[in-house]
Amino acid sequence: MELKVRKGVLGVIPARYGSTRFPGKPLAEICGKPMIQHVYERSKSSKILDKLIVATDNEEIFNMVKSFGGDVIMTGENIQTGTDRTAEVARIYPYNVVLNIQGDEPLLEGWMLDKLAEPLIKDENIHSSTLVKRITELKELEDTNLVRVIIDQNGFALYFSRAEVPFYNGSPNKKEWVKNHEYYRHIGLYGFQRDFLFKFVELGESSLEKAERLEQLRVLENGYMMKVEIVDYIPYSVDVPEDIKEVERFIGKM
Repeated sequence: MELKVRKGVLGVIPARYGSTRFPGKPLAEICGKPMIQHVYERSKSSKILDKLIVATDNEEIFNMVKSFGGDVIMTGENIQTGTDRTAEVARIYPYNVVLNIQGDEPLLEGWMLDKLAEPLIKDENIHSSTLVKRITELKELEDTNLVRVIIDQNGFALYFSRAEVPFYNGSPNKKEWVKNHEYYRHIGLYGFQRDFLFKFVELGESSLEKAERLEQLRVLENGYMMKVEIVDYIPYSVDVPEDIKEVERFIGKM
């Protein structure tokens, strides 16, 4: 029987145990709490979410989320990406807007999810959304770990790249160039119209996606739109164990 889609926003936090650089990352302790609890509780501060679910392939993560009172569901072990895992949950909980919330951003702010969902709620013709922050410092532009975004005049993504885009033509001084030109860095949060999310996971990898190792390029290469919302805050991501200390220092300051 086909589920009746309801108006509302579903938030999904994919949390797999296996990670090449940091196995068991969702369970890593930060200031006395597992990282997945930080992400869950901060996501809960969103004013727009109607349902929040952790999607995991691991019993230990499942039990941990249950222990702090979170909603969690077991998903298949062989799911390739967080977006695929998000889609699996969206088939069970039929909300018309679905947010893919990264499970390794323990400094996420709930209002960021509100910002992510708003364009999808206002206009169902917008297929997907994401967040960016303006780059104003040269060292940030030259950071090889960041993903840059080019945005059109209507606020939609034209391209995502690991390269420094748009191109710097050598004049004037590069430091001044960055201050006066619109460079943006990507924040890895995604919103989808439910039907488009299912279409997205069925499209398969695109050539640009493979080249840049950025799955959001699948949206653009197949001719769909991704709305870009600009924010002035970057949540610190945890990629390797050494990042934990930096996050704890930040929480200490707060």
